[in-house]
Amino acid sequence: MTQIIVFTLVGAGLYLFTDWLLNRIERSRGARFENRSLIFFVLILFFALVSFQVIGRLLH
Repeated sequence: MTQIIVFTLVGAGLYLFTDWLLNRIERSRGARFENRSLIFFVLILFFALVSFQVIGRLLH
């Protein structure tokens, strides 16, 4: 049960962080990306895989 709560909170945090990061990159670039959804997906996938692997190791 604890794992579900931790992974859910981290997932929500990753969503907010990835959105913030992508907005910052686009602001510094001066334009929005054409394939923003794809870039968002790749970023959140990368961060999720890394963070969930670390959390999984810490909880066991």
